Amino acid sequence: MMVHQFRQVAHDIGLITAEPNPNGSSFDLPKIVTMASIVEKETAALEERPRVASVYYNRLAHNMALDADPSVIYAEQLTGTYQGSLHHADLAVNSPYNTYRFPGLPPGPIANPGRSALQAAFHPDNTKFLYFVSDGNGHHRFATTLEEHDKNVTAYRRALGLH
Repeated sequence: MMVHQFRQVAHDIGLITAEPNPNGSSFDLPKIVTMASIVEKETAALEERPRVASVYYNRLAHNMALDADPSVIYAEQLTGTYQGSLHHADLAVNSPYNTYRFPGLPPGPIANPGRSALQAAFHPDNTKFLYFVSDGNGHHRFATTLEEHDKNVTAYRRALGLH
């Protein structure tokens, strides 16, 4: 049933078609699904998913690590070591799903992506953002530079009472 549902949604959004791609362009379905799975786990804010996807695609284009926390959580879930929250030491887990240690996308999906995540991975926003951090209210602050990102992280930590 899950495969049938995936195929239906993927067909509905144009990710898979019965006909060859008319404009001749090609895309890598497994990579889009893997990206969508990360987006799915990264944010529940549906309106932010295309922007989150753009950040990850921009990082890939700049040969940056994805640094996706959900991939580390998945890696630890596979080994049974996930404790319910991430700590700095968790970022060293030796797994191809750890996008802090291993460049590029992980070897496969980390979750079953829904329609909005698939759409976001297939049609990401066109941005120059390379960073994002939670705003503490279920959304994110986006940044193009590390300096701007560091300010957003400071604001997040302050909102949590950590500064």
